Amino acid sequence: MNPTSLSPGAASRLDQALAQARGEGRAALAAYLPAGYPTLGESIDALRLLAATADVIEVGLPYSDPLMDGPVIQQAAAQALRAGFRTEHLFTTVRELAAASRAALVVMTYWQPVHHYGPDRFAKRLAAAGGAGVIIPDLPVEEATDWLSAAQEHSLDTVFVVAPNTTDQRLARVCAASSGMVYAPATAGVTGSQGPLHPGLRAFVDRLRTLTPLPVGVGIGVSTPEEAALVGSYADAVIVGSAFIRAIAHTPGSAGALQAALLAQNLADGLRRSVLSAA
Repeated sequence: MNPTSLSPGAASRLDQALAQARGEGRAALAAYLPAGYPTLGESIDALRLLAATADVIEVGLPYSDPLMDGPVIQQAAAQALRAGFRTEHLFTTVRELAAASRAALVVMTYWQPVHHYGPDRFAKRLAAAGGAGVIIPDLPVEEATDWLSAAQEHSLDTVFVVAPNTTDQRLARVCAASSGMVYAPATAGVTGSQGPLHPGLRAFVDRLRTLTPLPVGVGIGVSTPEEAALVGSYADAVIVGSAFIRAIAHTPGSAGALQAALLAQNLADGLRRSVLSAA
C-alpha cells in the first residue's frame, strides 16, 4: 500500500477485503454497477444483493460524457440521469450499502464530477458515508495532486488504471501514487467488450508485480465465470461491470437484480474453481 495514503499501520477496507480473499486462496470479486440504474431504489436493491457475494463493490457515478465506457455503461448512465440521479444520491447509496454490507465500497467516477463538486468536499462526503476509495480512470497522475491530497486527508484509497503500452518508468510512477490496488484492463477496448481477453494480459500482470507490491485487479472485458476463473488464477481481483448491467436490462422489474445476483454467485464459483484447479 502507498504509505502516504493512510496513517502508518492502517489497513483500509479495500486492503482488508483483498487480504481476506487472498487468505482464502482466491482472487476477490469486484462488482460494478452505476448508482441510480435503472432507478435509485432499484440500484440500491441490486447493489445490496451483489454485496452479499462480492468482496468489493464499485459504485459508478453516472456522468453525461463517459467517453471511456462502451454502450452498455453509457446507456445505463444516461438512464440513471434521466431518472433524476444527482451526485448527492451517490453518497446516499454508499451510506446505505455500508450499513448493510461488509464489502469494500469504491466509487468509479470520471474526474469532472469530482472536480466540479470539489475534491476535498467529495472525499469528505464519501469517507463519511463509508466509502473505501475511488477509481478515476481519466485522471493522469501528473494532475492528481489535489485529489491525492484530499484522499490522504480522509483516508481513502486511490486506484489508478494502468495500461500495458506504458513504459516501466511511468508504470512505477503511477503505481507509487496508487493505494489499495492497481487496475489493469483485460482488453484494449472500452468497457463492455465481449471479445477475447488480451493475449498479453497475464504477462502484463506479472510485469506489474515487478514494479509494485500492490494487489492487481483486472477488469474491462471480463464477463463470464470461465473468464473470471482464468483471470483469477493470476490476478488479485476480478472486476466485472457491464455483464451485471446486461443481466438487469434483459430482465424487467425486480427480477433483474436477482439475475445480477445469480451472475455474481456464478462468477464467485468460477473464482473458487480456479483455486481448485490450481491445487
